[in-house]
Amino acid sequence: MNPKIKTCSEIKVIGLSSNIKMNEQHKIIALWKQFMPKKHEIENLVSEELIAMQIFSLEQNGDPKEDFEIWACAEVTDFKSIPQNMKSYTIPAGTYALFPQKGMDASLTYQKIMTKWLPASGYVIDNRPHFQVMGEKYKNGSSDSEEDFYVPVKARL
Repeated sequence: MNPKIKTCSEIKVIGLSSNIKMNEQHKIIALWKQFMPKKHEIENLVSEELIAMQIFSLEQNGDPKEDFEIWACAEVTDFKSIPQNMKSYTIPAGTYALFPQKGMDASLTYQKIMTKWLPASGYVIDNRPHFQVMGEKYKNGSSDSEEDFYVPVKARL
């Protein structure tokens, strides 16, 4: 695993969100099924790329709590026009480890990032959203699918 380390400016997104627990992956699919027919209502899209975002609350020891917030969203230029029943969020600027993901086994990739790459990297997880960018090479359900994982990091002290 050899990620690019990238400093990102803040990213404004509009979309739908839901709270889930670690074992409720079916809710992710339901959220996207709700979002996709409404995506055309977002007027100020930066691109056609989609963003899947996860916002984790951390325990005092730094581990993620069992429940977290998921988003199905897209990047926008501003928040002047937010469709009814959608929400806005600003992903803070910061450093991210960018991992290309091929295929549909995102959980295995994420597990490798956390258990193999992270401990040897010189970085720790920063308390900002994690997100995936799904562009033109993303093919839902296909082993040929490609997306990019953005993992928030900061230098280990």
